[in-house]
Amino acid sequence: MRIFVKARPGAGGEKVEKIDDTHFIVWVKEPPQHGQANKGVIRVLAEYFDKPKSLLTIKTGHTSSMKVIEIS
Repeated sequence: MRIFVKARPGAGGEKVEKIDDTHFIVWVKEPPQHGQANKGVIRVLAEYFDKPKSLLTIKTGHTSSMKVIEIS
């Protein structure tokens, strides 16, 4: 399954907002530096979907706020 995510790094809290079945907005506390926000997005989404982090992969958007994430 592939989902489309808009990342909001450096937020005061962490949450996931579902727009539709494949589009989400994810707020994370980590700053957008050295991949920290990407790790935070994966962690928060893994908790949201109740899946291990190892099953989530960022396919595109490593340096962008718009990401495509594959969930195995």
